[in-house]
Amino acid sequence: MTVSHIISASMRIGNIQLSSPFCQAGLAGYSDRAMRVVARRRGCAYAVTEALLDVILLNGGQGLKKSIDVNDEDHPVAGQLIGSEPEQMARAAVILADAGYDVIDLNFACPVKKIKNKARGGHMLADVPRAVGILRAVRDALPAGKPLTVSLRRAFDDSAEAADRFEEIMQAACEAECAAVRVHGRTVQQNYQGRSDSDALAEIKRRYPNVTIFGSGDVFTAQDAVRLLRETGVEMVWIARGAIGNPWIFQHAQTLLRDPAAVIAPPSIAEQREALREHFALAMEIHGEELAGRRMRKMGIKYSRFHPQREVVKKAFISVRSLRDWSGVLERWYAENGLGEWPDPLAADEVNPTECPTPA
Repeated sequence: MTVSHIISASMRIGNIQLSSPFCQAGLAGYSDRAMRVVARRRGCAYAVTEALLDVILLNGGQGLKKSIDVNDEDHPVAGQLIGSEPEQMARAAVILADAGYDVIDLNFACPVKKIKNKARGGHMLADVPRAVGILRAVRDALPAGKPLTVSLRRAFDDSAEAADRFEEIMQAACEAECAAVRVHGRTVQQNYQGRSDSDALAEIKRRYPNVTIFGSGDVFTAQDAVRLLRETGVEMVWIARGAIGNPWIFQHAQTLLRDPAAVIAPPSIAEQREALREHFALAMEIHGEELAGRRMRKMGIKYSRFHPQREVVKKAFISVRSLRDWSGVLERWYAENGLGEWPDPLAADEVNPTECPTPA
């Protein structure tokens, strides 16, 4: 498969034109509008929210509008839904469509046990009738032309029965005219353990050549993203944990896709400072200073991986509670420009954020 073919096949989700085959995936507690916008300013063409519980959307409550708000800079964006009842999921999907989300994505992938026990997320891969009911109800509820996608894992487990259930859900997704199907290369039973199976993604793409397939799993670097795209033939790569604290990964992946021999430099100290400054400002705009301070500590830790003195900078971010603290770290450790450093690729997995929300 040639690079030009990959790029041309990756330009659309339904009626939405895209400029790149690399997407920021949704991760609970991380991928809010602040993270998405910082990435968009650095080449991210498409982004997905963290999984939003249908019952929370339906119950409304203080802060809901602000938490799901999108602005002109945050498009195209998919609102990802997770839930267990077709009628509730359908009504929640309409709320997101009315809020301005360009795509609705159904999360049938989350492997967390508490989620499965509530018949949500990856549980759908073991409950075909429920999964099919949700697909049909949401498709019927959405306006004509509103793209619907679904996120799956390659199966619930490695049994033949699980493989058959995966095929049934794929067929149902086709019947519901889903614009794309995202497949993570692990089973639900694997959770986040072991390696993601890119060969399985390639086989799924071979079986469904006319379905737009997005691939995900173990994408921690720009090289990983391009490799997954090339080796599997999927139309787009979802970058999840590898994008936390690394909004430059999208530009870097595009550069490597155009020129595999390109030498990519890590972000300079000045580039890191600018991203950190933007990110906190956006987080404050959305969450207020106190909550932004709590949320951004873990972000700062991830950004610190690119700093030449990463260990002391990491400790400095751990102590952040406010804008003043955050600004102090930037003034102390990012005031003078210099060369950044590439971290250990697996350092992106120091913490294990998931695509699942806190269970309700």
